Amino acid sequence: MEHVLVPLTLFVCITFGITYAIKLLVSARVRIKMLQACESKELIDSIVRGEDHLGRMASLRWGLVLALEGLGFGVIQIAGWTTITPGAVAVLLGAFGLGSLIYFVVAQRLQ
Repeated sequence: MEHVLVPLTLFVCITFGITYAIKLLVSARVRIKMLQACESKELIDSIVRGEDHLGRMASLRWGLVLALEGLGFGVIQIAGWTTITPGAVAVLLGAFGLGSLIYFVVAQRLQ
């Protein structure tokens, strides 16, 4: 199993790296085209601010969800569950749902 894990992890990391690089290049190309085509500085500023806000909100969401998932794994560890049981799955799904709900409340207050 260990001999399969390293190449698989390497493949996933390279795939995500290439995907992220392509996303960055496309985003930069779109911004260049937008700057060339648009005369309104205010419109460009508002679009850039909106993208920045969306990036911060995505970071907030995944930070909350992952923190609560870590808490869920901690509960499973404290409970002493060593196999996958419906209770363990319920704790993890509940933690994910709770993280999403907390994000929703926080996002509504920040807007």
